[in-house]
Amino acid sequence: MATVLVIDDEVSIRENLVRFLKLEGHATLEAADGRSGLEAVRTHKPDLIFCDVMMPYLNGFEVLSALQGDSTLKQIPFVFLSASAEPEKLEAAMQQGASHYVTKPFNLAHLRDLLIKLLPVGTSL
Repeated sequence: MATVLVIDDEVSIRENLVRFLKLEGHATLEAADGRSGLEAVRTHKPDLIFCDVMMPYLNGFEVLSALQGDSTLKQIPFVFLSASAEPEKLEAAMQQGASHYVTKPFNLAHLRDLLIKLLPVGTSL
């Protein structure tokens, strides 16, 4: 079982993703903004992070930048969540070091494939 952190200021999105992750057999952590999400990463060191792009306090790019600057955290797979499918944002996310970029609404089969691809062997069902 892996621990997955979901950082998103939209309660319904966060709750739905957390519910899905629990059904997939993973432990979850939640944060409603970038600042508390970064604190959760530093405290709990999750196995995977799903992070919204546009949030209060710190946006997703700022969260990822802070993680990339920390040698103990930059190896954690980081997946951006966004309602925007703009090619420039996708390119910027990947150049900054994101593992993937998922557009909302989510495709659950796609999320399941990402879990298998990004989590350490033995932590996915």
